[in-house]
Amino acid sequence: MSPDAPPGSESAPSPPRDLIISRRPAPTRGLRHHIAGFFLRLGGWTPTGDPPALDKYIIVAAPHTWWWDGFWMMAFAWWWGIQIKWLVKSSAAWGPFGWFLRTVGAIPVNRSAPQGLVGVLCREFAAQSALIVSIPAEGTRARRPYWKSGFYHLARQAKVPICLSLLDYGSGRGGFGPCFVPTGDVRADMDLVREFYREAKGKIPDRFTPPKLKEEDGLESSGGDP
Repeated sequence: MSPDAPPGSESAPSPPRDLIISRRPAPTRGLRHHIAGFFLRLGGWTPTGDPPALDKYIIVAAPHTWWWDGFWMMAFAWWWGIQIKWLVKSSAAWGPFGWFLRTVGAIPVNRSAPQGLVGVLCREFAAQSALIVSIPAEGTRARRPYWKSGFYHLARQAKVPICLSLLDYGSGRGGFGPCFVPTGDVRADMDLVREFYREAKGKIPDRFTPPKLKEEDGLESSGGDP
């Protein structure tokens, strides 16, 4: 509510907009940067759009239509010198391979936790001084009617921005786009998301789920988990 508004009146949520923030350019040296650069060039990728210079935010990773998308995501993270976290089932985090997954950024999660994944991750954001979590909002590599809305509810509850990222196999571009704080007006917020991904192509285009949440159609989400 603005200071001049009459008592009892409430302002409508403002439309989402790209945050006016500085960006973090890629480093010019470092072993990981050069290893990532080699593989990105080999794969025909061009980095575009630097990540935000923020300590805490949620990355929306899309399109996600191929199992190698995760490898390219990590390559881009190494290129920019950022440490991202991503979710795996707790059962996959045991043994030598589980150790490797945790080393490269995996967060083991129990999807049956009473407080839900959003609650678990909210506590992680509150406890950490720096945390960047990448969430493939499509939830699966198969086409479905809706995205999972966990990334949106997590950003609202943890009070952190959402930053859109892109793996566009059509243009060979990968990188970061708008960053915004969700307003609570789901349709308006998702209009920004839809505009960013409007021409994006996944490795298998027919599998890409266009950005839309159940809440936009008045439907309940499945617990809001990522």
